[in-house]
Amino acid sequence: MAERGRARGRRSGGRARGSSPRGLRSPRPTRRGDRRWRLRRGLTVTRASGAAKVLGMSTTRRAAVVAIVVCALAFTIAVPLRTYLSQRAEVAEEEARQAELRQEVGRLEDRKAELSDPAQVEAEARRRLRYVMPGETPYMVQLPEDKAAAERPEENQSSVRRGGTWYETLWDGVTKGE
Repeated sequence: MAERGRARGRRSGGRARGSSPRGLRSPRPTRRGDRRWRLRRGLTVTRASGAAKVLGMSTTRRAAVVAIVVCALAFTIAVPLRTYLSQRAEVAEEEARQAELRQEVGRLEDRKAELSDPAQVEAEARRRLRYVMPGETPYMVQLPEDKAAAERPEENQSSVRRGGTWYETLWDGVTKGE
């Protein structure tokens, strides 16, 4: 009854396929043992081999296709990511510049408020422009270090002033060969 539906082979002499004459197991697994062996290997191998059969590709080719897909995704994401990061840096830069400009506007508004006072305008005119009111006598106090600093530019200016105007100096330089 165990051999129902099977044809007997010439060599086996009526024995079941895969069974040895002495009752020893053969190194080759039987069909029943083959199923157990597949279950032992796990379902992932079966699924992978099923995918390989469906796609008709070897493991190496599948790995190459996966690598190409990953690279394509990386390149697809890289350009927008780089643009996003550079724009983020530019926005931070512009915000810092805007904060500096706000501080400068605040300082200039304070200065404008100071200069709205006529006394402050008069003090600035006296200090920076050396204006005096009618009837006042101006006095200039020169310290020794101021005198030394004032002499240096005069030496440079005196050589230019000796020759007259700039075009006269240029003409003299061309004609006399200085």
